[in-house]
Amino acid sequence: MKVTKVGLSAGFPGFAAQRHLLQSDDVQVLVMGEAHEWETIEYAVDAVTTNRGKALIVLGHIPSEQAGMEECARWLKTFVTEVPITYISTPEPFWLAK
Repeated sequence: MKVTKVGLSAGFPGFAAQRHLLQSDDVQVLVMGEAHEWETIEYAVDAVTTNRGKALIVLGHIPSEQAGMEECARWLKTFVTEVPITYISTPEPFWLAK
């Protein structure tokens, strides 16, 4: 499938926000954090079944937000000097080595 525009839905903003991106005619792929399987996932399945040219990439809630949180910590350090600011990475909970 040729992709010209990707929608991004980090974290879990809810079905309405994710559906809005998938309904956009110019968005072919939605890269998302988390969704209820019975909402966004099934909506995308229906879109594929009806040949609407849609696809999902599901990153997971935490991985979809980490880059933004790292940038937020960097940004906060530029003006918050009263307390230490530290970004702490969260490991992917589903791929932890035992």
